[in-house]
Amino acid sequence: MKIKITAIRKTEYKDLMELYENPIEHTCDISEGDVFISENGEKPYNLCQSAWESMEYFVKELAKGGGDFYGGWMKNPKSAMISCNDGFRPVSFYVEVEE
Repeated sequence: MKIKITAIRKTEYKDLMELYENPIEHTCDISEGDVFISENGEKPYNLCQSAWESMEYFVKELAKGGGDFYGGWMKNPKSAMISCNDGFRPVSFYVEVEE
């Protein structure tokens, strides 16, 4: 089963970066609107590992026919809204079964 993963929102907490983050050359490449497709619960090759680790459980459950996480959390029971675990520039992803 195919699962569609769409980057819905990307935020940056510049104040936290200034306080706590060491300068880095390469940050997140994901842009709002980017779409990734997971086939049979596998990580899309171009999705960052950190984001995948945050959503892997939900993608795999949807791929095997599951859903309705937390008893009605989402309007669409075959979906989830997941954020990556980057505390400085989190990205929110809408994960859904592709019909």
